[in-house]
Amino acid sequence: MRGVAARRRFSHRRAFLITVGLGWAGYGGLGIVGQPRYGTARGLADLTKLVPGGLNSLGWMWVGCGVLAALAGLLINCPRFQALGYVSLAVPAGLWAGVFSAAAASSYPPAVGSACGWGAFTIGVVLVSGMDDPPPPHLRKRAR
Repeated sequence: MRGVAARRRFSHRRAFLITVGLGWAGYGGLGIVGQPRYGTARGLADLTKLVPGGLNSLGWMWVGCGVLAALAGLLINCPRFQALGYVSLAVPAGLWAGVFSAAAASSYPPAVGSACGWGAFTIGVVLVSGMDDPPPPHLRKRAR
């Protein structure tokens, strides 16, 4: 019984949501709204023309998605809300991957590195979202 209780208390999937969600909120609030870098602003120039409020609005999108993901990670036994948390992690990273890819292919070739990084991270979020937490130690097979 102790293993089941411990499993309910700690979840690698929920820890990932909380950690990356807080990272997203920090990236949006401190790195985009607070002090956007030149390369980010330049790589997102085509998108910021279409979004009212430009980088400021996009930064607050990161903050909102990050907070939503972190809150989803705090909820125990709420798989639908946790799925929404994973979507909120994947959407901004996927958007960045797509926009940086377009910029790399057209007006800002140095954006290719960011496109690769954000694309890989988006795929990583999707992969983690489909994983199960490992079983408690007493249910694991022992190595021979």
